[in-house]
Amino acid sequence: MSLETVIAASHRASRLENELKKVIRGKDEVVRLALVSVLARGHLLIEGVPGVGKTTLAHALARALGCSFQRVQFTSDMLPSDIIGISIYSATEQKFEFKRGPVFTNVLLADEINRTTPKTQSALLEAMNEGQVTIDAQCFPLPQPFLVIATQNPVEHHGTYPLPESQLDRFLMRLYMGYPDGNSERDILRAKAGTAQLQNLETVLTGADILEMQQVVTQVEVDDSLVNYALEIVARTRKHEKLTLGVSPRGSQMLYRAAQAMAFLDGRGFCVPEDFKPLAVPVFAHRVAIHGMHSSGMKKSVRTEEVIQEIVDTVPVPL
Repeated sequence: MSLETVIAASHRASRLENELKKVIRGKDEVVRLALVSVLARGHLLIEGVPGVGKTTLAHALARALGCSFQRVQFTSDMLPSDIIGISIYSATEQKFEFKRGPVFTNVLLADEINRTTPKTQSALLEAMNEGQVTIDAQCFPLPQPFLVIATQNPVEHHGTYPLPESQLDRFLMRLYMGYPDGNSERDILRAKAGTAQLQNLETVLTGADILEMQQVVTQVEVDDSLVNYALEIVARTRKHEKLTLGVSPRGSQMLYRAAQAMAFLDGRGFCVPEDFKPLAVPVFAHRVAIHGMHSSGMKKSVRTEEVIQEIVDTVPVPL
């Protein structure tokens, strides 16, 4: 893969990044990591209190990509069929017809995913992992590209169901969207950011463009020393005294792909340690379990992010 190919493609991705920043003020790191998820063919879990822009980010991303978009507001009474669809008997055709659910889209916003039951949450597992759903022994492929952006409220909020480990492992990374700083919030008020700005957002890429970029990302070179570096971080999560659950092989694959995407966004056809280090926490923190967790999923004292960062700080960086 030539350097010219990478630079040309990354410039197009930068246009998308700049367009998103027009709506998502003061959250440049979140915007960049969201693009990393898209380019690495991963899904994104965003946590934060209501009203900080989680839903707006999903809307803006779909609009700037010119892709189909569906939003599902998760509630405690939802059923799996409300997401993937259902087979209905047609009296005229005298056979069952499959009515597609909102999962058949390019960008699916699973809003407040932890307000529904684990049974309904699990309806997304096959879709997120294999890009298809199975109904009555029939497989239905999903449109490509396919991206799930799920938002969740903090676990201490009322009416939440902690996501099980198998569900969390399907997300490439988990991000936190906190309150904006004073200057950014002032800009939001002055610019009337939100719905009005979403309507004016320019479509800068298409779904076909994203599929092409995802293919370019897979060709970004990763040196063996960086592979060993990533695997050492993973290995230490599996034997750390504060952790009861280490990073899965899927997690190490996700870090590898995310690092390639980060290098691509920087216009490089090869990875460097700085592509891996800042991604370890958002990619790994939700995949591990810590000693002394409450049944609600709340940590008693130490956060998983702190443990992952501690591990990253102690693993020697390859020269």
